[in-house]
Amino acid sequence: MSPVNSMDYSGKDTVLDVVRRESADFFKIVDDPKNWNVQTRCTEWEVRDMVGHMLDVTEGYLSRWESARKKEARDTAGLLVMGESLNEHAQAFRSLPREEAINRLKADYKQMMAIFDKLTADEWGNFIVTHPYMGGLPTFFYPAFHVMDYGVHTWDMRWGLGEKTRKLDETTAGVLVPYMLYALLPSTVDQPSAKGVDVEYGIEVSGEWGGKWRATVKDGKFEAKPETNDFKDCKAVFSFDPSDFVLTAFQRFDGGTARGDQATIDKVRSLFFRI
Repeated sequence: MSPVNSMDYSGKDTVLDVVRRESADFFKIVDDPKNWNVQTRCTEWEVRDMVGHMLDVTEGYLSRWESARKKEARDTAGLLVMGESLNEHAQAFRSLPREEAINRLKADYKQMMAIFDKLTADEWGNFIVTHPYMGGLPTFFYPAFHVMDYGVHTWDMRWGLGEKTRKLDETTAGVLVPYMLYALLPSTVDQPSAKGVDVEYGIEVSGEWGGKWRATVKDGKFEAKPETNDFKDCKAVFSFDPSDFVLTAFQRFDGGTARGDQATIDKVRSLFFRI
């Protein structure tokens, strides 16, 4: 059983502690001038584009948070265009001088964290903010998005700096496990690849943040439920540590190990699109 439920208000302090730790590592990297143009694991982004990306998403969250407070409607573009749109927005900040970009992001980060710190138990699950690509979401998603961005993108930068086998911190990956199962994977099923697919397969994640789930892909939809029957009748089972599970869900690589029918294994690994 996980040490905390990172989707519940009881896990708020743990989630925010992870954001603070990962963001400190992020800023340590970008504060070093020699890293500014290092190519990262994201093929289109150098370190400077990670700063641009975080400017884009954080200022977007702040703007939409204000709209939600005022009960103003905001549009949402859908996940299919998210990757291309985020890339364009991140690179648009290349025109900013380095120190200006970093200082602006640090100010945005401070403002965002002040909002997160003040979230009440009621707001955590009931105050809805419209995400630019995912629509209306309860606010507990947004601290988790900061874990994803500062955690995974710090990994991307460290990969570019030569740490090719680095793992995500166990707690960082651990708090993201439910978001992979119940948000990212269900939202990124590639419909052409999933056409006609009807499959059940197992997912097991090791460690105190892990567990076992039975995943179903049918009619273009992904669903995961806690597994209670030792994966009986599953054609394939995928085993991960928390870091490999998160990085595989984000399609940084095909991590973990798999057992069972090879055709099912190959099909499952091709069912999701990258954002």
